[in-house]
Amino acid sequence: MTGSCPKHSHVMITEIVIVRHPVSVCVPVNHKVTLRVRAEGKGILSYQWFSEDEKKVPGGTQADLTVRATKTQRYVCRVNDQFYNYVFSEWVKVKVLDIDKSGLPVDWQGELYIAINPKPQAVQQGAKLSLRCAAFGIPTPHYQWYRNGQPLLDKTSDILQIDSVTGEHEGSYLCSISNVLEERWTEPIDVNIVQPDQPPPAALTATDKVALLIGNLNYCYHPGLMAPVMDVHELANLLQQLGFRVVSLLDLTREEMMAAIDKFIQLLDRGVYGLFYYAGHGYEHAGRNYLVAVDAPQPYQTKNCVCVQRVMHQMQERQTAMSVILLDTCRKWYNQGCIPSVIKPLGPNGNTVYGYATCEDAEAYEVQDGGKSTGIFTKYLNKHILQADKVTHLLERVSEDVGKDPLVTGKQAVEIKHTMKEPRSLTDTVRTTGHTRELHLRDVCWKQANELPRKKQLTFLCGVEVEVSFSALFSNVLMAFATIKTTPDHTQDCTVMLSSNPPMEDIFSRPGRSEEMDSLLFNETRNPDCTLRLCSIQKLKESVVIKVDLHYTHKDNNLRHTESQQVDIGKPLVASFRLYRENRAAKEKKTEGATAQSMSNNSHRKSQQHQTLAALHRHFTRKAECAAKTATTRSNEPEENDENELQDFRTSE
Repeated sequence: MTGSCPKHSHVMITEIVIVRHPVSVCVPVNHKVTLRVRAEGKGILSYQWFSEDEKKVPGGTQADLTVRATKTQRYVCRVNDQFYNYVFSEWVKVKVLDIDKSGLPVDWQGELYIAINPKPQAVQQGAKLSLRCAAFGIPTPHYQWYRNGQPLLDKTSDILQIDSVTGEHEGSYLCSISNVLEERWTEPIDVNIVQPDQPPPAALTATDKVALLIGNLNYCYHPGLMAPVMDVHELANLLQQLGFRVVSLLDLTREEMMAAIDKFIQLLDRGVYGLFYYAGHGYEHAGRNYLVAVDAPQPYQTKNCVCVQRVMHQMQERQTAMSVILLDTCRKWYNQGCIPSVIKPLGPNGNTVYGYATCEDAEAYEVQDGGKSTGIFTKYLNKHILQADKVTHLLERVSEDVGKDPLVTGKQAVEIKHTMKEPRSLTDTVRTTGHTRELHLRDVCWKQANELPRKKQLTFLCGVEVEVSFSALFSNVLMAFATIKTTPDHTQDCTVMLSSNPPMEDIFSRPGRSEEMDSLLFNETRNPDCTLRLCSIQKLKESVVIKVDLHYTHKDNNLRHTESQQVDIGKPLVASFRLYRENRAAKEKKTEGATAQSMSNNSHRKSQQHQTLAALHRHFTRKAECAAKTATTRSNEPEENDENELQDFRTSE
């Protein structure tokens, strides 16, 4: 045997024993692969590798053969001793997949990686069904297909093919991919069998998509949070990419939350997709979930909070095509000594989905991840939300990722409840045919909450021109930018300052806030000379006037001068909704001193209370210094109270 490809018909001498044969592999194109053989024998052993098409492999004279895999081919190794005895290893295949490997880790070491998942299909009866999956792995993966949880005999390749399908082939399919080291599963997909004389079912559509996002972080009487700012901002941007009309709000009192929810409900109608998201403190009791407003006293009661099931009921009454509620909040009830309420939660109907950040009687965590604060649940929700899959499948992937996160293993587990009767997705297209009138009314209402002041060009007496422009960071946070556009020759060292009347509290610049919030606020394409943040503008009861102060030095006399102009911007964004309006019962409670004073009048008192509460509830409020250390739970300790007023969900707040 010199130079020719080995034949298995040769008589083998047994003095040489191969104790480890090479193994077949499946790798992406151009990946470096090392094949290994181990043998024992008398004296010094030598090696020669062969390929099925090139005969001897150049340089393949060691026990380990490293090749760059450019195409699929087989290899074998001949082991010789100095007595002219030889033995061949088993043939192995290096299978090369020339497919997208963008998700493959840069430092991939051969662990199983599913590169192609099967796709859902609607197939006519009698037609051919073909499902494909593919995975990289060392050793080569093996495949086993399942339908409705049962293994399919003889369906053990990467392609499942049925030449003529019948009704019995309909169901949920997935594939188990394994080797001697591990096992992975593809995502489950549905195969629907339709009659030949019937067209495939029409794609599901929405008449519109509307989302309300609320993030509470600056609490008057409870530990503050960091993550809701980034979580709400990023989720709002992603939902807008999916075609949602988004209203995003930060730091709402209970009355403001209820007013915002009422406006949100008005935007819903038959066929609309409605999504409600909340990040902040909360809890669950007797099957009901409660969201804690920023003005909730300590200890708070359910009457100081917003009942989630009431929100879902109102969404369903509008006959939405899909109602989704996503809660990144705790569900833990701490007052264990009290007798639980006998109230039963309302059963959801229609295409309804609840996505809970954590399971019942557990906490939800926020951490600092890569220098920014984020809720664990929302971190993975944002990772998957653009995927064109059934909502429940999307949330299942979020659940899997949270379950693998080492920071919350054994502490936080996502829970999904739903009554989905159709495979609806957040990516479904909007079709407004036949709903023109409802769309017009909804469009007017939505635009009211997103109307920005117009750009202003100001010319000062000295001849300096300043441009004042605006953008919305949230639906209740407005950014004002001042940019010096023109400076005459007789002026120098021009600076500009912005202020507002009435003054608006900047919730991002309080002590202890991370610099990440400032990085969130600036668009890299802008280069303003001055910026002004107007926060909590839902509290506005009058128009806002922006004062522009220009400071400059006159070259002739070298004196410093100041000129001022004012710009009336009205009630921008959500201020026009007048969410500050309070019902009579709320006013009576204020008179009795049962609720908190407004945040803007209690900054000193709030700071003292925050420090006291942090000491009392340190295990709930400790702040992560980095992702590997600690996490902050979104919870507080409520007090039991009579919930009889919630027995009838149709009763007005």
